[in-house]
Amino acid sequence: MFTLRRLSFSTVLGVACQFAGWSSAAEPMKVGIIGLDTSHVVAFTTAIQKASAESPLSRLKVVAAFPGGSPDVESSHTRVEGFTETLREQGVEIVDSIEALLPKVDAVLLESVDGRPHLAQATPVFEANRNAKVKKPLFIDKPIAASLADTLKIFRLAEETGTPCFSSSSLRYYPGIVAVNAEQKFGDVVGCVAFSPCSLEEHHPDLYWYGVHGVEILFTIMGPGCESVTCTATSDTHVVTGVWKDGRVGTFRGIRSGKTGYGALIFGTKANGQAEDRKGGYEPLLLEVAKFFTTGKPPVAPEVTTEIMAFMEAADESKRLEGKRVSIAELMKKAKVAAKSN
Repeated sequence: MFTLRRLSFSTVLGVACQFAGWSSAAEPMKVGIIGLDTSHVVAFTTAIQKASAESPLSRLKVVAAFPGGSPDVESSHTRVEGFTETLREQGVEIVDSIEALLPKVDAVLLESVDGRPHLAQATPVFEANRNAKVKKPLFIDKPIAASLADTLKIFRLAEETGTPCFSSSSLRYYPGIVAVNAEQKFGDVVGCVAFSPCSLEEHHPDLYWYGVHGVEILFTIMGPGCESVTCTATSDTHVVTGVWKDGRVGTFRGIRSGKTGYGALIFGTKANGQAEDRKGGYEPLLLEVAKFFTTGKPPVAPEVTTEIMAFMEAADESKRLEGKRVSIAELMKKAKVAAKSN
């Protein structure tokens, strides 16, 4: 007679590592970072380098980084020098190109705060993997790109070169958000209003810059399947409503004034109410990244991330059309044409 027991993440990860050809008793996987212009690089590196021996994060080590930076984005060029120096003080080697970075590492965190260069910065990783027997997995921080067309190109190149690749906001893994579907307190979700801060950046579609966090919450709770989007935007607020193929309605509220924060109001078959505000932070995402790096299995499908980007780009188009409904399918057709022509 067999006894079933719940396995710890560490145990599961250890087994996965053995299947992937990497022993948990071996030296830590060497991680490289592209883009040192966001606070994420310091937070992620510190969490990895200072992880306890019992943590799956101890199986990673950040060893090298390429600073990058965007001169036309103030929150990039004003911070890259400071974050670069902080990583140098933590023993991370600073290199002068992505090509110099790749031979030194087993896996890559693409962290540039500006989504526009992500395709160009990811391409050397894809090309290094094209004929390699052992692929370097790639995590791309939000936003995966600054356009839907670039998103499609990134995932196409990842597939062509066999590169394990995924992108996500840390909000997807906040315990209170995960609990909505995992614990079934609300029953089946029939609707949701997710919210987050929504500061804007002129080089990105409105929601790509910071609203992506709240949109990630919305899709984590609702799942994929959005067919159309309408948007109402003022100087202080974005309200973006999507209609799913099964008739459910999900809304994102982007906040630029008043009380800010992250969360969601759930409408379910059992109950209505707010998702619990459980402690989040970056660690839940980093644990998923650690598992991804060692197994090569993306926890978020490319189709899901692509739909999130399409939802946000459709919001921009609806805003331009003064709130008219925008079809996700029609938007995707245009983006595929643009992705092939450039």
